[in-house]
Amino acid sequence: MRTILAGILFLMPIVILGQDAKILMHWGFEDVENRNLIEASSGIADTIEGNFDPAPGVLGQGLRFDGFTTCVKRSSIDKASTGDEFTVEAWVALGNYPWNWCPVLTTESNETMGYRLMIGPLGQASFEAAINEQWISCSSETEALPLRKWIHITGVFKADESMTLYINGELKAENKINGSISDPMYDCTIGMVAAASKPSDIHRTWGTIAAYYGIDGILDEISVFDMALTPDEVLKSYSEKNVPKADIAPRKLPDIEEHPGSFGAFYTKLKYYPGWDDLWPVEQDPDIVVCFDKSPIKLIFWRGIRYAASWVSENNNWMSDQSVEAWEHGEKDREGCFEHMQDRHCRFSHVRIIENTDARIVVHWRYAPVSAYNNTWHPDPKTGWECWIDEYYYIYPDATAIRKVSWKKGSLGYPRQFQETLALIHPGQKISDLLETDFALVGDYEGNTGKQSFVEDPNVPPFGPFNWDQNHDYTIQQYGFKSQHKPFICFEPGNKIFLRNGKLGSYDMAGGCNHFPVGQARCDGRTTRMSDRPSHATSFPISDPVIHEKGDRYFWNGLYGMNDMDLTELTAFGRSWAYAPEVSVNGSGFHSAGYDGSERCYQIENSEGKAGELKMTLAGSSDTPVHNPAFYIRNWNADGASVLVDGKELQDCKTGIHHKLEGKDLIVFLRMKSNSNVIVSIKPE
Repeated sequence: MRTILAGILFLMPIVILGQDAKILMHWGFEDVENRNLIEASSGIADTIEGNFDPAPGVLGQGLRFDGFTTCVKRSSIDKASTGDEFTVEAWVALGNYPWNWCPVLTTESNETMGYRLMIGPLGQASFEAAINEQWISCSSETEALPLRKWIHITGVFKADESMTLYINGELKAENKINGSISDPMYDCTIGMVAAASKPSDIHRTWGTIAAYYGIDGILDEISVFDMALTPDEVLKSYSEKNVPKADIAPRKLPDIEEHPGSFGAFYTKLKYYPGWDDLWPVEQDPDIVVCFDKSPIKLIFWRGIRYAASWVSENNNWMSDQSVEAWEHGEKDREGCFEHMQDRHCRFSHVRIIENTDARIVVHWRYAPVSAYNNTWHPDPKTGWECWIDEYYYIYPDATAIRKVSWKKGSLGYPRQFQETLALIHPGQKISDLLETDFALVGDYEGNTGKQSFVEDPNVPPFGPFNWDQNHDYTIQQYGFKSQHKPFICFEPGNKIFLRNGKLGSYDMAGGCNHFPVGQARCDGRTTRMSDRPSHATSFPISDPVIHEKGDRYFWNGLYGMNDMDLTELTAFGRSWAYAPEVSVNGSGFHSAGYDGSERCYQIENSEGKAGELKMTLAGSSDTPVHNPAFYIRNWNADGASVLVDGKELQDCKTGIHHKLEGKDLIVFLRMKSNSNVIVSIKPE
């Protein structure tokens, strides 16, 4: 919670704008003490709820509202009543648009009575009054209110005559009316909805829960006059202010300004913007960032993505991925999707660093799929245990990682989905700012290729009309980021991939859905119509990977990364994982468990437990290429190692010691490529 130091008590004198026009209520936000805001015309202290901050206003100080918790409440016994004529005006600077229509000022109740000055989810403004138990609206067009700029909004009411709406002194809407307003003794609320409601543009009403939300931005100089101001008086009220620049930054996803220059995983606390950051009751190290020594890209595990891994390019373009997702069929589907996206407070989502060496990093993400109702997926009625997912990321210095997704048998069931590509868009971005028109290239390990594109008609072949019964055998996808480094995924042979072209008409728009990332509304799907907040722009390709079984668990693997390879290079690189060369081991006490695709490394064990020399031969060929191989040697039991490749020191060789209760394990990573046999010698140091 933030607090504001009190200023000097200032009571605004009655201001004469017309012959008889006087201010009934005025909030200048100059004087705040212990959550009390002095309303200038009466001197009455109104209550500020939630988190708030002082901010530069259009005249002195304004008040920063966080969009989640902040509002000002005036008791009904203190509210000045209006007559047959009145005017409401306010200065507003928005960080983003509200989830749905939200009042700057409202005197409404659950009944249809009162008046309100509103801001809409598409940048509209509206002046509304309850006449004959019906809300009458006088509303602007969409995008009438730009973001991060001071805007003057005025609503004028004249009983049995008209309602008018002005923005920056200009008439934007007018309605003829019959009747007068009923202004009962209800509480007055500033900056928040009077009752919980659902967001606009939602996909599934049953997967969305009504909630309170408010204005994200700065409010200043809110006034209610007892007369209908004339157009000239409205213009004067706007133009007499020397309007400053609004102190609001774009709501962009976090950027790592300083790169450590080394390969490593770092606990940190990433910042989005203060209003959102202040919601989180977390200490100093809730997030993880992985950096690479030879690449500017980052792999980020952040609360705003509910800890799903996000690959971030050199120009801060983000690529994330769907978690394991489940849902009910037919009439049982009362809560929408169960997935990591719905875990807005990360109640069931946690992340930790398991290994952190110069040769390899391992990060563990554990989560339970949940619905917007915060219910978990299929809890056992006897034990209470539900479906939990363990994802391990085996990360190597070449800016790649194996994603291993594992769950207990009998806990997941059907229907389900394992992978969905999510390109993330910053506020103010269009899809065309992030992606090429051929936004995803696909291929297999035999050299066959295809692509997903933005086209005039997505229903034409080869990928249209879309049908969930139609899939393809591609095993590689690369996303067409407008970045030097582009995200990719390689799957195992047998993968099924679903492809879908995009509509060319949406290419120069902000598309996709914006209930995720960062959104705190409990909403299972909301269509992005404005570029006011981060969104995920696309969902395809979607893959159905090969499922493996081990003990009482199932798992699947994918090779993820972000680099500057083209699709041909990625094909060869993917083969080095999907068709890894055979290894033969020489050395006293050393035994090979073969290649582990779920960790992208060769598993070697020193059964004698003594430090000794290990020699290995990798059977490289064009079909089974050697490309940046890694080795995990259990019970190495020495403090380090020296490595020779074909009898010579390798320029780029990384070694790391993983300390365990059972002893010291060695990880070796070699940055090299070969289509022939490779001999690797490792000696203890």
